[in-house]
Amino acid sequence: MPAFTPAEVQNLKAQYEKVGQGHVFTYFDSLSETEQKAFFEQLQKVDPARVTKLRELALNPPKEEGQAVVEPLPESASASIIDSKPEDIQRWYDLGLELIGKGEVAVVLLAGGQGTRLGSKAPKGCFDIKLPSHKSLFQIQAERILKIQQLAAKRAADPSKAVIPWFIMTSGPTRGPTEKFFKKEKLDELTAEENANRAKGEAYFGLDPKNVTIFEQGVLPCITNEGKFMLASKGKLAVAPDGNGGLYKALQDEGVLEKMRPNIKHIHAYCVDNCLAKVADPVFIGFAAEKKVKIATKVVRKRDAKESVGLIIQKNGKPDVVEYSEIDDATRQATDPKQPNLLKFRAANIVNHYYSFEYLDSMGDAVNKLPPHVARKKIPFFDTDKGEAVDPKTPNGIKLEQFVFDNFKWLNLNEFACMEVRREDEFSPLKNADPAKKADGSFEKEPEDSPTTSRKHIKEQGRRWVENAGASVKNGDVDGGLEVSPLTSYAGEGLESYKGQTIEKASI
Repeated sequence: MPAFTPAEVQNLKAQYEKVGQGHVFTYFDSLSETEQKAFFEQLQKVDPARVTKLRELALNPPKEEGQAVVEPLPESASASIIDSKPEDIQRWYDLGLELIGKGEVAVVLLAGGQGTRLGSKAPKGCFDIKLPSHKSLFQIQAERILKIQQLAAKRAADPSKAVIPWFIMTSGPTRGPTEKFFKKEKLDELTAEENANRAKGEAYFGLDPKNVTIFEQGVLPCITNEGKFMLASKGKLAVAPDGNGGLYKALQDEGVLEKMRPNIKHIHAYCVDNCLAKVADPVFIGFAAEKKVKIATKVVRKRDAKESVGLIIQKNGKPDVVEYSEIDDATRQATDPKQPNLLKFRAANIVNHYYSFEYLDSMGDAVNKLPPHVARKKIPFFDTDKGEAVDPKTPNGIKLEQFVFDNFKWLNLNEFACMEVRREDEFSPLKNADPAKKADGSFEKEPEDSPTTSRKHIKEQGRRWVENAGASVKNGDVDGGLEVSPLTSYAGEGLESYKGQTIEKASI
């Protein structure tokens, strides 16, 4: 990054003026030297010409020629855990475990969100869904990595290579707290009880710190309806994270691809709010690696025609995602000709992806061509005309964000694959706070995608696992379940010793 000198300030100002954004320097000369330096460094991180192009692309997207032809993905690009032969699943598992054992698999976690809707100011990964163990989402996922490394090491020719580097993409507000949480430092955003629970655990949850990389997604300026970059104050741009599609640019800009380059060939990426995510899932990795695809994605079966989810489909012969609002009722309700009891379009997108390293490394400038999406928002800003801060009551500008799946359509069908997994085993998103409670302690309405549902799904899964192993559960749990630590079992394996036992503990 260029040094903070008068000449470089003028160069930077010229870049902004060239695309009609010179107004951001209105108050620059009135700032202290420290404030000028901080503002200069922020402005350096933004490419004003790129942002201008993105805005134009967002407001004037290229029109598709003719009528779009939408079909489910072909069978050649799809598989289902529900319908696959056991020997196929075992083969994928063995291959995935072998690749982990060779040190060729990395994991990328999308963890930029805060727990605001859950009533927490901390990063969402720090959230305690009130399991008996009080493990945070970060800890649950770290322990799944530890366990699958252990399983892979048992089979590996060189067990020391069975290491899965974990790359955690945060946002500006969540990076510092995430780093502190991993180091076991106190967080102001957490309660005293939550900090005490974290203090009982290990730094980095038992992972080797050198195998954990916390990096930051990019930001894009907030823009007025007239196309001007907005200021948050006299010496600060108003910015917002660039969406989960900012992953691809951040992998380049933050040096992650360079870190991966020596050994990594396969990458699993998923979202922090899914407590059931099978981190570095060997079945999924083996499936994608066997097919030699550039990208693969996991989906769950859509509950019913009305469920408001995006769908993985093929559109005009290319893999794509369509949002619920983009398809008509007839398409939503269409049934599968081969399986009339199922919806024809049922592959619900859960943002859980495989990438070949070769593909990510080849993206180059394509990271700047992901089509941005417009969100019209109420954005507090500093008005350069009036010289005062304004807190608007109605939407006054736009935030641009990119979606992580918007590059699917750049691939051919033989470069893409889709694996359907069981919702009850792999998908329980944490999006909402629990509803208010009545006087009798029951909820006013049914919880949905909340701490209660996340906790319940983990414990229900644990109960299924031990019952499949021949045990029974009588622990008085309010949800009728059992917490099985990821360190005890990654996916239901290794529980044979409980056969014939009655488990009375809340967790094992």
